[in-house]
Amino acid sequence: MEAKTYRELDIWKKSMDLAVAAYRLANLLPPEEKYNLALQIKRTVVAIPSHIAKGWAGAQRGEFLHRLSLAQGALAELETLLAIAGRLNFTEREDAVEIWEQTQETNGMLSKFIRTLREKEKKASS
Repeated sequence: MEAKTYRELDIWKKSMDLAVAAYRLANLLPPEEKYNLALQIKRTVVAIPSHIAKGWAGAQRGEFLHRLSLAQGALAELETLLAIAGRLNFTEREDAVEIWEQTQETNGMLSKFIRTLREKEKKASS
């Protein structure tokens, strides 16, 4: 079954779950990080499902692939920000590990989705 809207995409749903979890983690950071690391985590994690939605709305496969690539970049940025928070001991280890596992799962799904779309694009152009 083909999705009729981006809200039906498993990768969008997974990235929304990740956004909620990372937002909650960012809210637990020290108060002095409210406008620094916490804000950057929030901006970055919101970009992931947003790029997926924007790409879907673009209706052209090339634009969608570009937006998915941007989402993948934001995911890598989020991983980096989480690693920084962990190295600074701003998070509890179990909280950081839970979010880290979600980023890995989301990245795997996103990579697979991109590969599938690229394969479809190759077949369509052949």
